[in-house]
Parts: sequence; structure tokens; C-alpha cells
Amino acid sequence: MKKIALIGMPNSGKSTFFNSISGASAKVANWSGVTVDIESVKTLIFGEIAELIDLPGIYTLKSGSDDELVVHDFLKNNEIDEIFFILNSSQIDRQIDLVLQLRNLGYKVRLLCNMSDEAKKNGIEINYKELEKRLAIPIHPISAKFQSGYEFLNQRLQAFEKKISVKPLVQNEIYQYVNFPKHSNDKTTAILDKFFLHHLWGLPTFIILLFVLFQIIYGIAEPLQEVMGLVFDSAGEYINLYLNQNLPKLFSSFLYDGVYLGVTTVLTFIPVIIIFFIVMSFIENSGYLSRAGFVMDKVMEKMGLDGRSFVMILFGFGCNVPALMSTKIMRSKTTQFLTMLIIPFSLCSARLQVFLFFTAIFFSPQMGALVLFFMYILSFLIIIITALIFKDKKAIHESVLIEMPPYRLPTIKQTLLTAVHEINHFLKRASKFILGGVIVVWLLTNFHVSPNVTIADHISSFLSPIFDPIGINNKLIIALIFGFIAKEILIGALAVIFSSNMDTLGEILQSEINWQQALSFMTFTLIYTPCLSTIATIKSQSKNIRLVATSLLWSLALAWIVSFIFYQLLINFS
Repeated sequence: MKKIALIGMPNSGKSTFFNSISGASAKVANWSGVTVDIESVKTLIFGEIAELIDLPGIYTLKSGSDDELVVHDFLKNNEIDEIFFILNSSQIDRQIDLVLQLRNLGYKVRLLCNMSDEAKKNGIEINYKELEKRLAIPIHPISAKFQSGYEFLNQRLQAFEKKISVKPLVQNEIYQYVNFPKHSNDKTTAILDKFFLHHLWGLPTFIILLFVLFQIIYGIAEPLQEVMGLVFDSAGEYINLYLNQNLPKLFSSFLYDGVYLGVTTVLTFIPVIIIFFIVMSFIENSGYLSRAGFVMDKVMEKMGLDGRSFVMILFGFGCNVPALMSTKIMRSKTTQFLTMLIIPFSLCSARLQVFLFFTAIFFSPQMGALVLFFMYILSFLIIIITALIFKDKKAIHESVLIEMPPYRLPTIKQTLLTAVHEINHFLKRASKFILGGVIVVWLLTNFHVSPNVTIADHISSFLSPIFDPIGINNKLIIALIFGFIAKEILIGALAVIFSSNMDTLGEILQSEINWQQALSFMTFTLIYTPCLSTIATIKSQSKNIRLVATSLLWSLALAWIVSFIFYQLLINFS
């Protein structure tokens, strides 16, 4: 089977191309010589099944960033039949050098000039045939956004020559084959940038957009979540009846209270995750995220970070793990480590499940949206505080270079493909922990160390003096312990602990705790110890035990302090 490596610079549309090829079938694999996850998909290319391998976006093979070392290491340690190089046609003069680096190293390179439609619209004329002859490599103008120009993938093409030595392009020679207009035709981007990149209202605009995002998620997802809950509850009644009639009581309780209630409670949050990623993928594909990073660069510099750190914090809203993996693009270890320390405070989609559940129970829809917005603002504040405390004052700030892609209106198909891709990642990661986690919770709450005292009771009683001052009772303590494994199982753990379904769990919680305790629990969940996957990623990316220990201890201590302040203020002044 042929192996084809997909390489390109950031913001060139490489991920869009890969997602359009892979759909929801992409696999994550560890390859020889590579220490990070690399995605691949088996698909029909050139009339036969081939494996397309998606490598990190890079700017050059010559510097020493982690991303570039990963690509170099991969190519060195794996037999690759061909390289598909994704290039932004509007930036062909700046990106062609990397193509030639790969070609002159002896790799078989096929150049896919992406966004050819945008280049043409902006008055950029490229003589593809003559450029193909000059570089001695096949060139295909494509648009990954609209999946046009893909016809070559279905053709049986002639084999490459084994090796061709190509003379480097001399200075300005590229302009013999590419004609750029004197003035940009993209007036829309220029007009929007005057607003979104403005030094006064650029940042407030971002905050407003973030608030609108929460309103959309909350307004659409909650009714869908309720419908799924009703479906699972109805099915659960018949399942529980059947199990009670045909199985021993303990085993029936294990299957229903442990497995069914725990897993289905978590599954009711799938609509939230889907809507979150659809909206986020739309914003990402529109070109706005790069602007947000640029606007925040000066602010982040005061915290020892840069604009790229801010973009990775935004990625952390989906999942902390891929956001942490993205820090390898940073050349400065000081900035990278500080960014890795603060990313776990990003309100990830797993925590979002918990907050949506609690806000729906304890607050009205309007107040719930405000509480949710407050949790995101608190997330940012904790990030700022942590960065200011741990920043290296002696470190030299590295100027950020962020490509500014033109604004684009993403297609529905493009948005859905990106969202499905991210949802797949989330569900695969969550499935590793949910079933095992809820089973362990059931075991702890059903097996006794003494009459009428379960293992869970014993653990929570030991920890209760620590959690009493912040309003978190014994049963919530057990849920928090399992939240360390994965925040995805936190709601499932509560369902198992209280032996309830989605509807009755809300009623039971309302009888157990008040809204002040609920808010304290949410605050603690936001800040406290990152999940096991996040900790493992920090360890693998940093190879620094001290950073791992700092992340664990600091988040735990800070969660208690902030929750204590909020809870004491709420119960004394409300």
C-alpha cells in the first residue's frame, strides 16, 4: 500500500483538504520515530487504496521547532512514496521555497495549489503549466473548501522519475510565472480588519462574540438534551424492569445503576458537544481566530506569552489535549511551558457538560446563560492570574508571526466535516474513560468496609473537613475524585452515586444542595486538577516532571481558594 505524506504551512488549508478526504474515518496512530499522534486515512488515490498521512503544519525544515523536527523525523524514519504539498495559491511566492527544499532532498512531491479560486478572485494569475515544467513536479490547482480540482485523485498517473535535481529559483524568478495585482482586490478583508483588529474595540468585539457563542450553545442544545434524556429514561424503564425480573438484585443494579445510567447520562450531552464544535469550526474556518491571536498578542506579552498562546487557549475550549499538543510550534521553551501550564484552565467541552447540567437545574434559562458566561470569564481570569504568577520576568518576548488568511464564509459541508472530525476525537477519548469510570464509581458506592459504610462513604468522610468550608458534600466529593480521571464521567458518576436517571438526578441534587453550593461545585470543577489525559499530555510534551507537579498542585490549591472565597461570600451576603 502506498503511503502519501500531507505537508503544508499553517493556514494553507491542509486540514481542510485532509478532512474532506477522510470525512469521519480518520485514524490516529503513533508512527516510528514520532512522539506525537499523527492522523491517517486509507482512501482511493490514483485508482488504488493508499494511506494519506497528515503531518503538522510547518514553515521550514531548517529551524528547530518541535513541529519541524516531528516532520523531519517522520520523513527520516518512514518510507514515503509521495508527498502532497498543500500550498496557499495567494502566498505562492512565500511558500514555494519549502516545496523546493523537499524536492531537492529527493522526495517525490506533488504540489496542490489550494485556494486557487480565491487567488483568481483577487487578481492573482498563475501559469501552472510553465511553473510545472520549471519545477519538474506535478501541479494541481484545487479548492479544498469546495472540493474542486480533485479529479487527479481518480486518475491513474504516470510514475515519477526517481530523482530530478532542480535548480533553486533565483530571486524574483517566481514572478515570471505568477502575476500579482498592484493592489489587493480583497476589499472585504480590508474593511473587516479595520474593525476586528482595531486597538480599541478589537478585544471587546471578541468578548461579545464569545458571549453570543454561549447563548447559541445554551439556547439550541438544552432542548435537544432534554429530548435525549426523555428517550433514555423511557428505554431505561423497560430495561430496568427486565433486569429486575431476570437477574439477581446486585447484578441488575450493576447493569442499570452502574453501566446504563452512567453512560446514558453522559450521552445526553452529545448535542452540546456537536453544537459547540460546529460553531467553533465555523469561526475557525472563517479566518477570525488568527485575528483574535493578533489582537491579544500585546495583552499576552504582559503575561510572558504571545498571540499563539491565546489561540491555543481558544482551542482548549474544545479539548485541552490537542491544545497542549499544539504548543510544540513555539520556539521558546519558557513560553511553551507557561502556555502548557495555563491551557488546562480553559473551559473544555467536558466541563461544559457539567455546567450546562447544573445551570439547567439551579438557574432560569436567562440566568443560566449568564452563569455560563461567568464561568468562561472566570476561566480567563484564572489563566491571567496563573500566567502573571509563574511568568519568567527574564524571558525575552518572541515576536509572534501569524498568517492572516482572508475572511471566508465556510461552506456547510466544510463546517460539518471539521465538526465531525473534532467530535470523533472527543468521543474516542471519552469512551476510554466513561465506562470504566462509572463502573468503578458503582463498585465504590455498593461495596462496604463496614455495615452501612461503603468504600465511597469512607473516602468522603476522610476528605470532608477539607471540602466542608467550600460547600461540597460527601457525595459530590466522590464525583470530583472521578472527575480527575476524565471530566466526561463526572455527571455519569453523580447518576451512579445517587442511583438516578437524568430527570430524577436533578430533583435529588436540588434536595441535597442549594444554588450556592452548586456554584461552588462548578467553580471547583473548572479549576481543579486537570484530567488524566491532560496530565499525560503535559508530561509527554514537556518531559518535565516539575511542570506536571506544578500543574497538579497549583490547580488543586487555587480551586479550593477561589471556591472558598465565592462560597463564603454567597452564603453570607445572599
